[in-house]
Amino acid sequence: MDHTLDLNTPDDAAALAKRSSLLTPRFYTTDHAAMDALDMSPLRREWDAMLAEYEGDNNQDHFQRTPEFAAEVAALSAQWSPQLRRDFQDFLVSSLTSEYSGCVLYNEIQKNVQNPDIRALMRYMTRDESRHANFINQSLKDFGLGVDLLALKRTKAYTYFKPKYIFYATYLSEKIGYARYITIFRQLEKHPELRFHPIFRWFERWCNDEFRHGESFALIMRAQPHLLRGANLLWVRFFLLAVYATMYVRDHTRPWLCEALGMDATAYDHRVFEITTAISKQVFPISLDTASPGFRTGLDRLLHWSLKADAAKARGGVIGKLQQGVCAAGAAWTFLKLYLHPVQRHELPAEIRVAPAW
Repeated sequence: MDHTLDLNTPDDAAALAKRSSLLTPRFYTTDHAAMDALDMSPLRREWDAMLAEYEGDNNQDHFQRTPEFAAEVAALSAQWSPQLRRDFQDFLVSSLTSEYSGCVLYNEIQKNVQNPDIRALMRYMTRDESRHANFINQSLKDFGLGVDLLALKRTKAYTYFKPKYIFYATYLSEKIGYARYITIFRQLEKHPELRFHPIFRWFERWCNDEFRHGESFALIMRAQPHLLRGANLLWVRFFLLAVYATMYVRDHTRPWLCEALGMDATAYDHRVFEITTAISKQVFPISLDTASPGFRTGLDRLLHWSLKADAAKARGGVIGKLQQGVCAAGAAWTFLKLYLHPVQRHELPAEIRVAPAW
């Protein structure tokens, strides 16, 4: 875990949110003309039903803190270890950045397209992500670490992604977000004594929003079937691996978070992969064999190279730079071997929508 930036002030939290690396959430721009050209008519019935769910706005009162929230935070956080405090604050900043990234992206798309289907979806998703981001920011303010979101929007670097990359990456991030939060929520249902922060009580509502956002992108991709065949499957494979590998490395470099929840980081991650893979079969005709020993060994090798790279960066100097280069090469080779690991293939189901049944 990189502890070079301790979180003591709002400026520290903002600096962490603005960092750009392979493991940090990014802000994105995309091709608005291509988004405008999307055709949802092949799935009109399913699409209109989904928009009606958004219009119903069943989560409008879900992200409001109770009067006892801040007092509970103060009482519980007094018992945290320094490592848990740092890891949890890092988790909040990362989650805030991810949610606000979606808010910014969806709002920009909505303002720059005329397609009524896409404009409506993006307006609803902007609304949801804004609620999530502000809710998390309130928890950062409990520690005196609230982030100025408008300043973050102005100053964080943006990455251009083609629409199809947005679809693959965002679909997976929403579904893996659901799998992560529901797994934690179920664990704390069984062991409420391990709930070290009140925000976990909101995880079921939060993850169901994530799930529905993923459903939206599933419908977009299924309505444009060329995105799910031919050479595009190489991109599907890449984004599946990139999302899984990033999660694995991040969770194992802040293990105190899982441990505080009474979970083993490796077992937790593979449970999340299992859920995400089961869900993603609704839209992707391939899935990664995350249960195979070879795949699991590859993830451990990626973690090995990441930890060695952190140590080399901390060492600094010419030797440190050389060691970082060796680590980057080792990680790239390991990622390539994982990418070439045999995938599982299956037919896409006729019924596209999936219920959040985990």
